[in-house]
Formats: sequence, structure tokens, C-alpha cells
Amino acid sequence: MKKTLTIVIPTYNMQDYLNRCLDSFSVAPELMEQLEVLVVNDGSKDNGPDIVRQYAAKDKRIKLLEQPNSGCASARNHGIREAKGRYFCFLDSDDYWDPEFLKEQLHFMAEKKAAIVTCSIRRVDENGVAILSPQIVPQRMTYYDILKSCNLPCLATVIDTGRLHDIRFREELRNLRDDYALWLSLMKQTDYAYGNQQVLANYRISSAQVTGNKRKVIIPQFMVNYKVEKLGFCRSLYYLLHWAWNGYKKYHE
Repeated sequence: MKKTLTIVIPTYNMQDYLNRCLDSFSVAPELMEQLEVLVVNDGSKDNGPDIVRQYAAKDKRIKLLEQPNSGCASARNHGIREAKGRYFCFLDSDDYWDPEFLKEQLHFMAEKKAAIVTCSIRRVDENGVAILSPQIVPQRMTYYDILKSCNLPCLATVIDTGRLHDIRFREELRNLRDDYALWLSLMKQTDYAYGNQQVLANYRISSAQVTGNKRKVIIPQFMVNYKVEKLGFCRSLYYLLHWAWNGYKKYHE
């Protein structure tokens, strides 16, 4: 029987966070027979794979996939190739969901008859303590909205592969804005993505990420607009400036 939902979790040296991540969907017994969890070990050098094996021994929904270290985009694509589900979620191994995430998001997707849905997220520190304010997603987004502010957090977004195609992270971007490029390609296939304003997912960040990561991805962000989306120099810069300003506001509200 075809699984209803596939969760792809890339992991690389994240043993300290894996338990919290894997526990966040083990509380979804109503999806027991319809769920598969593909944890892709991207060449970890810690005990993370052993932790996954322990969970897999107790929960038949969980499967460990192995590959040499090739980056997060490659690991996610590995999971996509092995997936049997119609609906896909991508959860990083240091993030986690609230217990009701899966049930609420699948209900929300059915209610909106949507191909892509997301939800609001809670920003937490290394210890799982909430910091900043929750990131509340818009109720509805277009392709052009995503260019200005990518409000499709990877950990919070569910996609319907029955209505979307060519689901692949661009490995040539070397893990910098590969998720952004994917969302743009999928948004060309549907009119809207819908945002559930409930806070249902937890995104783990450090103080260094608040400014450091944003600076690191400025050029890759522009290059996706310019080279991948072929928007031209002026339009690529226009959307980059919107993205930078909206990103600044997310961390200074």
C-alpha cells in the first residue's frame, strides 16, 4: 500500500538533537500505517546512525539510509528517490515538531485543497528554549511573494507530489539556497501556497546564525534569482533587496 506521507530527515553529526527530532512524530499513532520516515545519514562521524537504528528497531515507520558525506541537498534527494509517499515533508535533524503538526497540516492541506502548505514556527536555542518571537507565516503566498520573502520554512512545509512534479533540490548550489530554488520551481506549478498561522514547528538557531547566515547567503540568493530564475539583473536585485529587508525584520521584531 502506498504511504500517505514521507518525512525526509538528512543528518550529519547531530547526535545531540536526534532524539528530540525523532520523538516529535512518534506521537502520531493515527498515522502509523500511512507514514514513513527516511533518515539519511550523510556520512556522520558521531553516534547519530546508531540512535536512528535504535528507533528503527522499535518503530517500523523509520528507515535509515546511508551515503558518503555529500551535503544536505544530496541527502534530501536520496530520500526523495526512496520515498513512497504522496505527501512530502523535510525536517532537519536538529529541528522538531509539536505533537499535532502532522494531523493539523494534513487537515489544513485538505481544507485548502492546496498543493503546498506551511505553518508558523517557533525559534528556539540549542536547549529548545524559545527565543525571539514566533515567525508567523502569511495566510497565502504567490511565486512573487516567495521572491520577496521565502516564507516556506523547510521544516514546516508539506507538498503534494500528486499535483507537483520535478521535486529535486539543486545540488549544484552546494547547500546554499537550494531549498529556496525548489520552492520557486514548485510555486510555478500552483497559484498559491497556504500558511497555517498556528505555531506547530520548532526551528533551532544559534546567536551566530541571526546575522552570519544571512550574510553568507546574500550572493547565492541573488544568483538563484539571476541564473536559475533568469529574472535579469535589475529584477534580481529588486527582489534581493526585498528579501534582505524582510529577513532583517524577522530577527528584529
